[in-house]
Amino acid sequence: MEQLQLVQEWDKTFPQSEKVTHEKVTFVNHFGIPLAADLYIPIEANGKLPALAVCGPFGACKEQASGLYAQTMAERGFLTIAFDPSFTGESGGTPRGMHSPDINVEDFQAAVDYLSTHAQVDPSRIGIIGICGWGGMALQTACLDTRIKATVVSTMYDMSRIAGNGYFDEADSKEARLEARKAINAQRTEDFKNGSYAKAGGVVDPLPEDSPFFVKDYYDYYKTPRGYHVRSLNSNEGWNVTSNTSLMNTRLFTYAKEIESAVFIIHGEKAHSCYMSKDAYALLEGENKKLLLIPDAVHTDLYDGGNKNYIPFDAMVSFFEEYLK
Repeated sequence: MEQLQLVQEWDKTFPQSEKVTHEKVTFVNHFGIPLAADLYIPIEANGKLPALAVCGPFGACKEQASGLYAQTMAERGFLTIAFDPSFTGESGGTPRGMHSPDINVEDFQAAVDYLSTHAQVDPSRIGIIGICGWGGMALQTACLDTRIKATVVSTMYDMSRIAGNGYFDEADSKEARLEARKAINAQRTEDFKNGSYAKAGGVVDPLPEDSPFFVKDYYDYYKTPRGYHVRSLNSNEGWNVTSNTSLMNTRLFTYAKEIESAVFIIHGEKAHSCYMSKDAYALLEGENKKLLLIPDAVHTDLYDGGNKNYIPFDAMVSFFEEYLK
């Protein structure tokens, strides 16, 4: 089994809370990849607790937004873990900087495995939170894992839609997809020749003055002290160029309308990505499905709250309290 090297000192992008205990834990997914996570437990915890697994954004690490969500929800009475996905952060798996929708859904399920067997967790009260691209993975996991009783999806990206259609569906054509396939397969050949994987690059740096707003939004989080982290792919070299291979040939949410558990989708009203949450919500069925649009908030405002504490933690607590009974 691959041995993980875990940093024990506090190295998050947010301050440590005195209301919870924190420790590093590990667990293994069904592909045999060991995953690293931060475990947060309320100091005044009594009895079996409701539990949450948190991940995202896509290309971030658990020391960024997912850790903030996990710690804050632990302050509110939940046992939580924020984990690094396979091939990223402190988790195992080689080559580094890869992703795959089936493995990433399995990562979420492995986190549920861990929570289901934790001595302080009530296994009948488990939920998940997915942020950005991991919001899409969370929703996909909710399609599959009946142990999950409630799912929060925050500032969601459907990564399969981006891979297949481009941003804002501007490359949604047979011709555009053919050119994308040619490029990624040419890169596979080059990678094989070189014996290494070319990196796509994280958020562009330096930032061109004529960049679209959403690129500037990402830069403001990933490339500044606000959110930079040394183990974040988006803050540094990014994913492998060829890592999109699986997503280009996959579509998430095929069975979204069959999700019987509760789902709460949250998005910034002014986020460039808001259309993906609205469209995903339209696929869901049942009175236990909710959509909340945060006025004036842009995409990364729901990573760390922005300058107006946009993350609706009170609404999230109320949602989980209702459905994790």
